[in-house]
Amino acid sequence: MSANVANFAPWQQRVYDQAVAALDAGRLAHGLLFCGPAKLGKRAVAERLARRVLCQQPVAGGEPCGKCRSCHLIDSGTHPDYHVVSFVPNKEGTRLRAEIVIEQIRELSEKLSLTPQYGGAQVAILDPAEAINNAAGNALLKTLEEPVPGRYLWLVSAHPARLSATIRSRCQRYEFKLPPHDEALAWLRGNGHADAVAREALDAARGHPGLAQEWIENDGLKLRRDVAADLAKLGRGDAGAVEIAQRWVGDEQAALRLRHAADLALAEAAGLTDPMRTRSLAAWFDQANRTRDLLRTTVRADLAVTELLLAWRGANGAQASGGSRR
Repeated sequence: MSANVANFAPWQQRVYDQAVAALDAGRLAHGLLFCGPAKLGKRAVAERLARRVLCQQPVAGGEPCGKCRSCHLIDSGTHPDYHVVSFVPNKEGTRLRAEIVIEQIRELSEKLSLTPQYGGAQVAILDPAEAINNAAGNALLKTLEEPVPGRYLWLVSAHPARLSATIRSRCQRYEFKLPPHDEALAWLRGNGHADAVAREALDAARGHPGLAQEWIENDGLKLRRDVAADLAKLGRGDAGAVEIAQRWVGDEQAALRLRHAADLALAEAAGLTDPMRTRSLAAWFDQANRTRDLLRTTVRADLAVTELLLAWRGANGAQASGGSRR
């Protein structure tokens, strides 16, 4: 079941209220695009709006009752007028596909062409919409360009620029933005996180409350501290690049470690007055992000990360870490 509207974060509530106002005024478009940074709760807002559209016995204010047959069917994942399109298993059933394919969109279009079984509406949510491949995108565009009353097609995307401009132009846009710092901090504290930890996580996540909460709850902050300690040791010559690289790529956290490393370099550069060191750290920041991208290829991860760490020690290590080289 999606999040109760009472539990929405303030930035979710703002978008939801905006969409509800359009729905109640009869101005809600056939195609919607819920977009903005990942982990801000876009999907939960889309799901709540779908419940509102499909509920048979709405309560005060038009909110879904949670008790009618339609609400129960959504809860069980069997509502015939509510469709979610996402990654499906490959033909072998060994893993999920990395993209949304044309067969899925064709099947969805056929469903949306049918008369709704409950009430007068059908809702389809595509998430993540940017995973639609070219052929699927062309099929989706046909559905968007031929709207049928009471049929809603909602796209959820953290990377809307990856969608074709034509698809974007056919959708009413609802954008999620990072909230003000004080609001994000209050939300983290309201979720039970100590003030000092919430502040550290929010600063590390550059003001992104969803990311900050994930790092607090899943040891992401500890990982960041460990990365900072490794970079300091490397700069002082207390640890070797090969040793650290092998540890960094030894589990599934390699990409997150490189993200933290890049962010730490950027944060250090922001506090410097020496333009040469600032440029050096900025270049290393770019190299760290390129290395993170390389991890998604067939390159040997340990070699790529070793090269990155040698660059840290060679170009910035001793000065940036406040130690002497050996």
